[in-house]
Amino acid sequence: MGRPGLIACTRRLACLLLVFLGVHFPAWPAPDRQQPANVLVIYSNGRLLLANVEGDRGLREVLKDSAGHAVNVFDEFLDIPRFSGPAYLSAVTAYLHQKYGSHPPDVIVAGGAEALVFALEQRAALFPDAPIVHMSVPKAVLDTLSNLPPDVVGTPIEFDFDRTIEQARRWHPRARRLVLVTGAAAQDRAWEARLRDASPRLGKDWETVEFLAGLPTSAVLRHLEKLPGESVVFTPGYWQDGEGRRFTPRESTQALVEASSAPVYVPFNTFVGIGVVGGYMLDFEGIGRQAGRTVNEVLHGPPSATATMPNVLNVDWRQVRRWGIDERAIPGTAVVHFREPGLWDAHRSEVLLALAVVLVQAGLIAGLVIERRRRKLAVQAEQKQRAELLHASRVAMVGELTGAIAHEINQPLGAILSNAEAAEMMLASGTQRPDELRQILADIRRDDLRAGEVIRRLRGLLARHQVEHQCFDLNEAVADVEAILRAEARRRAATLEFQRSPAALLMQGDRVQIQQVLINLVLNALDAVAELPEARRWVGVAVFQDPAHVGLTVQDHGHGIPPEALPVLFDSFFSTKPTGMGLGLSIVRTLVEAHGGRVTASNQVDGGALLRVEFPRAEPGAQTAPTVDA
Repeated sequence: MGRPGLIACTRRLACLLLVFLGVHFPAWPAPDRQQPANVLVIYSNGRLLLANVEGDRGLREVLKDSAGHAVNVFDEFLDIPRFSGPAYLSAVTAYLHQKYGSHPPDVIVAGGAEALVFALEQRAALFPDAPIVHMSVPKAVLDTLSNLPPDVVGTPIEFDFDRTIEQARRWHPRARRLVLVTGAAAQDRAWEARLRDASPRLGKDWETVEFLAGLPTSAVLRHLEKLPGESVVFTPGYWQDGEGRRFTPRESTQALVEASSAPVYVPFNTFVGIGVVGGYMLDFEGIGRQAGRTVNEVLHGPPSATATMPNVLNVDWRQVRRWGIDERAIPGTAVVHFREPGLWDAHRSEVLLALAVVLVQAGLIAGLVIERRRRKLAVQAEQKQRAELLHASRVAMVGELTGAIAHEINQPLGAILSNAEAAEMMLASGTQRPDELRQILADIRRDDLRAGEVIRRLRGLLARHQVEHQCFDLNEAVADVEAILRAEARRRAATLEFQRSPAALLMQGDRVQIQQVLINLVLNALDAVAELPEARRWVGVAVFQDPAHVGLTVQDHGHGIPPEALPVLFDSFFSTKPTGMGLGLSIVRTLVEAHGGRVTASNQVDGGALLRVEFPRAEPGAQTAPTVDA
């Protein structure tokens, strides 16, 4: 903590001394260290001051974890205000020079305003080349030290008295009296001056603002004991009372808290736990960590600029309950100390585990039975819906082939009619030509069987049937629908070529569903070339086999598939056609994957698309496996 009197007296002397000696501070080095860096920390006050203890812990924590170099940390304590004066400071300077002369510090950390003033005053006599990092030095003190050398860096602090008092006013809306307690030491008088400067602002919210400054501790305690209930006390603590008795600020504040009949607020987090309510406070351990980061930066090169350390609202939960403060008025950003956790806070994991076990045990008994039935019903419903969709798809697909089917049936029917008329004419002429009549009857029989075969294949596509995964020849399945597809291609003025394998291509699956896959792919290919010149209206179907697979390909000479459509081509409701529903290729993928196969799409180098379907190859004599209606 700073002493403005000491600063004011020594500032000019320090500046003149630096100018007189012509001390020059070089630019920040970035040394390649082979030996550990030495860091000398000089604290303003005593070794046991809690702010020093926490700051030292934070500083060492960061320096210990610093990467790239080892650090030796040495601590020294000026023990101000217990000891002071030029002779004392001169003796300390000689002591430090003698002690660290053989291994001088690479960085000096000044912990507090007095330590910083001391380091600046004695710099020439101590270690003039060592950069100085200031820690826990108020910004107001730094503002009085004009022309600081460029190698004196650090993060300033500011104690937020005003917000602490404003927070106390909000938490005690019925309070009318504000009591401000300070001591008689130089630092205590500086706190008093700061509070008196703020009293005109504070007086707007309080009917009475009372100062207890520089009084004997006994008199202050008696006064605090008799405070009316509508009072609030604020104190930074003090180093010395009116009788010359020495304290640490925490010790003096603890005595005030024990005697006070009103809530006590403070600006230092090291006071939390002795009975104070709280306040906006700096984290001294956090200040030490920030100083450690700055030291690391100095050891590696130029340090970065830093803002003022933040003040955070701290509150003792026990005092909140004691003074009847509305718990809802505590901001969510506040640091709450000593809050007794409830069952949920203290044993959240155990409570959750117990509840989970109870719920699981209770739910499993009924849930397993219900879930089993629901899953059975869901599977049945899914299978039924899938079968309905596949059947509807086949019906729609056959609807697209109506023209081709009519053509395939009309041809044999027309031939039957022509033969029947010829037979009638022969009979009417009375000519006995039995051989020709037999030939006519044979033609009628052949055309009838031809028409019946078309109807049989059509019924096979349209009828609901029990899906059977049986072993069949892919060649034969393709041949069954070849005539209808060729007729559809002719109707569209397109060329359709089939390339079948001379060997049997055995696979395990449902013959009708595989035919549905082929018809869907061929119709899509015919749609792709529909608007092209007649010479390019070509679609090719080929079957193939390899050691592990059998399959078929459908290719065309159309415009191909847009690259952005390839990844989603088989997704439901995706279509490249303006009037398409986007279900055809999705059904194709569903049927192919249901047979353990896969379907892929790609573009050919010379134009057009290629769709490839492959299935696992079956061995002769594979077993039939019925599934569901489709």
